[in-house]
Amino acid sequence: MADLVLLTPRPADDASAALVLSGLSLLPHRVSVSGMDVGALVTRGDREPDLVMVDATADLVQARGVLRSLAALELSVPVLAVVGEGALAVLDEQWPLDDLVLTTAGPGELAARLRLALGRGPRGVGAAVAAAVERSSPDGPEAIRVADVVVDEASWTVRAGGRALDLTFKEFELLRYLVQRPGRVVTRDTLLQEVWGGDYYGGTRTVDVHIRRLRAKLGPERESLIGTIRGVGYRFTGARGPERPGSVPD
Repeated sequence: MADLVLLTPRPADDASAALVLSGLSLLPHRVSVSGMDVGALVTRGDREPDLVMVDATADLVQARGVLRSLAALELSVPVLAVVGEGALAVLDEQWPLDDLVLTTAGPGELAARLRLALGRGPRGVGAAVAAAVERSSPDGPEAIRVADVVVDEASWTVRAGGRALDLTFKEFELLRYLVQRPGRVVTRDTLLQEVWGGDYYGGTRTVDVHIRRLRAKLGPERESLIGTIRGVGYRFTGARGPERPGSVPD
């Protein structure tokens, strides 16, 4: 049984899921219905869904925009578009998706497409970034390595390219939280709650300040490892070099 999310412009209820894909109700999957707001996926907490479906039956332009936003988030899950037959003529490489399913698909075809998508995972860079995490390495059993950044939870130390970084406690906690979730977007509110705690009365601006300090300490070669999703939060990309679409320097 998989955890599926359906993004649709229709009312966020089970009836909408049945209208978009009638075969969904016949499959043994958990389906959560949400509006066309990718921010809802970011605020779900630490656990991502197993697969995201985007309803492109009502508004193709809006659906393509949502798909592009999802691609910018680099979720480590496959993304499918639900389309009518009339939309097949306009689908091209500008639609960032892993697969599509027609609204006329029966339960058997739908089950097969979901099974194949879940089996092969996403084709984007999110999965590759997640695969770069090594929790068991020569650096120690409690070390987390992403790219050439090593966060050692046992000794509370961080090394980048073999160089030890002089971090404050909060800087260490912030970097550790991001490194543990490579490729995943974390909102400022979540970082404030998880790193500073619920009893902290300051605003999210303190998160931005600490991110800038972390980037400065990582150095110009690695500052782009922490990407900014404007208006949402941050993610540890696990890849140096120019920012990918959706990430902008602070």
